[in-house]
Amino acid sequence: MPSKPKQFATDLSSSRVSVGDDIRAIRRLRGLTLADLAKQLNRSTGWMSQVERGQNEPSIRDLRKIAALFEFPLSFFFRNHDAPADERGVVVRKASRTTLGTGESGLVEELLSPDLSGDFEMIRSVFAPGADSGKVPARPTQDGGYVISGLLDLWVFGKKHELKAGDSFQFQNSVYRWRNPGSEPAEVIWIISPPAY
Repeated sequence: MPSKPKQFATDLSSSRVSVGDDIRAIRRLRGLTLADLAKQLNRSTGWMSQVERGQNEPSIRDLRKIAALFEFPLSFFFRNHDAPADERGVVVRKASRTTLGTGESGLVEELLSPDLSGDFEMIRSVFAPGADSGKVPARPTQDGGYVISGLLDLWVFGKKHELKAGDSFQFQNSVYRWRNPGSEPAEVIWIISPPAY
């Protein structure tokens, strides 16, 4: 007898991602234990565990310390704060995107994913004309992307690839480098699994 199709829950509020979920995801990606993070924040491991499990809300002061430690703007933790309850953890509106990086580095990124607790993250990357990353160390991730506009040179496994609008790429566990050889910004949607921010 065929099984019945699964019913999906309609109450999205129960799947809402908390600040603690983001903190846990970032902490793990940075290779920190709960005890490591608690020590750097001058807090107990128990308190840190409660924050990550959504049983305790960190103060703004604590969030400022965490944001500084992870080199994120404080607004990162409030990116979907004003979203309707049924959109949190699902939809990110353009006006609510969190910006990571500055124009000084030649790369400005916006987090398109609603949180970092999933299997991948989506980022809108804008590379300034002439910007060059230099060699980026390999990380235990799978990266992929789609060039929306502009030009992007991408070195993967030591080979240079000249990409233009409409081109896409994918690589895993490789040292890489990017450069915008053009006179206009290059816009790329970059996907990383697992999340690296």
